[in-house]
Amino acid sequence: MAKYFDVHPENPQRRAIGQVVDIVRDNGLIAYPTDSCFALGAQLGNKDGIDRIRAIRHLGDRHHFTLVCQNFAQLGQFVIINNAVFRAIKASTPGSYTFILPATKEVPRRLMHPKKKTVGVRIPDHVVVQALLAELGEPMLSSTLLLPGEEEPMTQGWQIKDELDHVLDAVIDSGDCGTEPTTVIDFSGPEPEVIRHGAGDTSRFE
Repeated sequence: MAKYFDVHPENPQRRAIGQVVDIVRDNGLIAYPTDSCFALGAQLGNKDGIDRIRAIRHLGDRHHFTLVCQNFAQLGQFVIINNAVFRAIKASTPGSYTFILPATKEVPRRLMHPKKKTVGVRIPDHVVVQALLAELGEPMLSSTLLLPGEEEPMTQGWQIKDELDHVLDAVIDSGDCGTEPTTVIDFSGPEPEVIRHGAGDTSRFE
């Protein structure tokens, strides 16, 4: 059964954030709000968490998981970025974007695309998520909470608790969050490619 945390959207309660992070560190799987929509989150090395996310979303092995980072310095530890890409991403973060880039050796192999050796990264513009990441002290493995057969992600904390109570360890509810997934930009090729049009403006990448 998932624990339910009602967290203030602008001033997250430190005790609640600490309890959620303890669950993440204890190999738990959480649902949390972001600046785009709700997401599933687990600790970076949590193999069971990866398997649970795959099961919930019916994902294959070519799905790009996302490392949700607190800041640009943290992001730079896990992906390889040249100067042009650096400037483009820096101008778009924090925000509702996921960037696909070649992964460094810091990224567990099971999180990479099996052939491309790439991984998704993002820096969210959301107070609660930033509080979680600051307390955790490392990126969080993440994936949009989009259930099989659904065209839109789940947006209500109480609904997530109701429907996924048996497969999650915690649900954070901080009121309204976005309803669109992130915009996904693939920087692994010679030119940036918009893989998914979402909450972030794509004009600078097209």
